[in-house]
Amino acid sequence: MITINKELINPKSIVVIGGSNHTFKPGGNCVRNLINGKYQGDLYVVNPKETEVQGLKCYSHVSEIPDTDLAIIAIPAALCLESITILAQQKHVKAFIMFTAGFGESNAEGEKLEKQIVEVINNAGACLIGPNCIGMLNRYHHSLFTLPIPQMDPMGVDMISSSGGTALFIMESSIRMGLRFNSVWSIGNGAQISVEDVLEYMDRYFDPQQDSKIKLLYIESIKDPDKLLEHTVSLIRKGCRIAAIKSGSSESGIRAASSHTGAMANPDLAVEALFRKAGIVRCHSREELATIGAVFTLKELKGKNIAIVTHAGGPAVILTDALSKGGMEVPKLSGTPEAEKLKNQLLPGSAISNPIDILGTGGPEHLGIAIDFCETKFKNVDGIAVIFGSPGLTRVYEAYDVLDKKMKTCKKPIFPILPSVSTAWDETDVFVKKGHVNFSDEVGLATALTKVIKTPHPLPSNVELKGVDVPLIRRIIDNIPDSGYIEPKLVQSLLRATGIPFVPEFVSADWEELKDFAHHAHFPIVAKCVGPIHKSDIGGVVLNIRSEEHLSIEFERLMSIPGATAVMIQPMLKGMELFIGSKYEERFGHIVLCGLGGIFVEVFKDIASGLAPLATEEALSMIRSLRSYKIFQGVRGQKSIDEYQFSEIIVRLSVLLRFATEIKEMDINPLLATDNGIIAVDARIRIEK
Repeated sequence: MITINKELINPKSIVVIGGSNHTFKPGGNCVRNLINGKYQGDLYVVNPKETEVQGLKCYSHVSEIPDTDLAIIAIPAALCLESITILAQQKHVKAFIMFTAGFGESNAEGEKLEKQIVEVINNAGACLIGPNCIGMLNRYHHSLFTLPIPQMDPMGVDMISSSGGTALFIMESSIRMGLRFNSVWSIGNGAQISVEDVLEYMDRYFDPQQDSKIKLLYIESIKDPDKLLEHTVSLIRKGCRIAAIKSGSSESGIRAASSHTGAMANPDLAVEALFRKAGIVRCHSREELATIGAVFTLKELKGKNIAIVTHAGGPAVILTDALSKGGMEVPKLSGTPEAEKLKNQLLPGSAISNPIDILGTGGPEHLGIAIDFCETKFKNVDGIAVIFGSPGLTRVYEAYDVLDKKMKTCKKPIFPILPSVSTAWDETDVFVKKGHVNFSDEVGLATALTKVIKTPHPLPSNVELKGVDVPLIRRIIDNIPDSGYIEPKLVQSLLRATGIPFVPEFVSADWEELKDFAHHAHFPIVAKCVGPIHKSDIGGVVLNIRSEEHLSIEFERLMSIPGATAVMIQPMLKGMELFIGSKYEERFGHIVLCGLGGIFVEVFKDIASGLAPLATEEALSMIRSLRSYKIFQGVRGQKSIDEYQFSEIIVRLSVLLRFATEIKEMDINPLLATDNGIIAVDARIRIEK
């Protein structure tokens, strides 16, 4: 249930408890921000040590103030409960913002006090931002105690942050780029309202004509992944663009796991999978988040082809390298009649191959001509990066005026890289104040564009059953009596019911039975011990057995391995080794992984993650995001794999997990891409009943 209300968003009256004339204190600086922000409602201050605060009448106790919509709390933690109780029960306050720290983030006593405060607020039908936050900011009130206050714009960015300090520093980076804000939400401890709750509110009451379509998130804890997924997907489908940092997902958080997948599927991959499914652009630094937010303010880039217009060769080469490294294209433009026409209109010596170098002596008119050709003549250009600083030879004001006009009229997005933030500060400042952003660093821009273009859009959440035999899967799972790794024949039965092809195999501790199957399957064969989990590590896998005598020797050796209960044999197939697997992650559900198989999955750790259930397009996106994808396409004489069959197996696996939630870890490794299709060679499944 959404607790955010109109009294928080657009209060008719605000009281600052702990406001003062000392603007270096939270309460005092908040009062100043409210006044400077031209808050239109009634503004009260409570402070027993003051009679007047920054020109406002000051009350000595909360019991003396008139009824108020919003209360901002900036007093010691020990005094909060009493004041909030009076405000909620006697003064009909319906919204609270708590700057005060010393609650759940500190110790058990603080956590207990925080819960008592939330209970009082909940019983009053009120809402709470914080505690331990820097406040919130929107077009109606600037209830922050920090500086600077960014320029406000209805079409600016909405930012939601778990951390007040991080929100402040993201704003610092954003302001420098020219990014404007519509609202800032510092959630703090999130005692009542979490990041997910704010997204839910923005989604439920979204107005495409009046609301910002850019959301930037800093998340320290995803309390409700399903809610986050639901509302980010909904907002993106309504035309929004979302980027986020999720901190606190490092390797140290990995729990012990026995399978390959279990060891690799750490909490960070769960976040990666969630963001991929939601269509959220994932960032790993404040600067990157601000840069992607700035990219979002421009026209949407529809493809990977970038033209670079510059008067400085070095930065253009750096940008070209960075774009190419990220998988973007800087297509060759020379060798066409259009390119020759462009060359004839530029200064002698100008380069038109891409980057288009108009030279250090090129002026505003040459900049405009180059941009026009990229916009109308070069059809293989999707976006235009313009690098233009101050070499001391050109009319920078006029050049930036041309850039301003082109950005407003061109249909293709133009990304301005204006690096002379010192020598051309005034010119850059005038340009930014016209409503533009500036990417002073070309590599940062290239990284942002790469991430934006590679982030898939959210797809319909319908489960693709693909003919999977769900009733049979349930009968198999229901009849397994105990938790743990299930026996190979049950693994095969589950894969057969799922429609995942599996190489024929036979398991037995009887030599005569194994010998008969080996002759029926035809040599060469593979033999593996049954029982130990990591077979390869203990010599429990033997390849290319070509005779009965060789098999007899290996049978005796494999059965003597500690923990071995039987031997499994199967035909030896040739092909490219692939890998898919899954692990259940608390709150997130099943994380599905894919990549190169065999030892490569452990050595290179080139894996993609997705959140089950998966659609075909999601599975294809996972495959194509791998660094090893070029290997799948076929290199150096190797045959390509059938990526559509690979994606279908991934989808089928996700359906199995959807209807067999008892599965907590599983590997199919290797999954062999042979001349006759992709087939599972080895699989393990661990369940918890």
